[in-house]
Amino acid sequence: MDDDIRRGDLLAEGEPEREFHAGIAGRLPRKTVAGGALIRDRAGRILFLEPTYKPTLDIPGGIAEYDESPYQACVREVEEELGLALAIGPLLVVDWVPALGIWSDALAFVFDGGVLDQATIDRLAIDQVEARGHEFLTLAEATPRLRPSMVRRLALAQRVLDTGRPVNTDFGR
Repeated sequence: MDDDIRRGDLLAEGEPEREFHAGIAGRLPRKTVAGGALIRDRAGRILFLEPTYKPTLDIPGGIAEYDESPYQACVREVEEELGLALAIGPLLVVDWVPALGIWSDALAFVFDGGVLDQATIDRLAIDQVEARGHEFLTLAEATPRLRPSMVRRLALAQRVLDTGRPVNTDFGR
């Protein structure tokens, strides 16, 4: 969304409501929100990154910053991680991820990152701080290197590419 449109929309909302009980907003739980892109090559294989900060593969994308939408986070992170400004398409999956260990619960949004031709693939400039490398793999090939919830989420995202009907899931189910 364009910044001018957003500012206009916020102005149209009027004054923010006041807290009925002072301090309650600061005590409410916070969720992590992330936006990722399902990017494929012409053979239908998915683009996976090998992150430097975790042991499993991941799709391009990342956590939204303060006051950033999941879509904006996806666009920004894809450009940062791949070195290309790609056209990010419609929403495929919204997946709720429960709290695990030190991590709070989260909402993971997966958007259609489209199909890249070989010339675009050749221009990928992977951010070496974020990822050791990248691979195009089928979901079956990538499964041993993914968390089970990510396998479920991506399988659903692939199905949505065929049906055109986004899905809302709980932990990939």
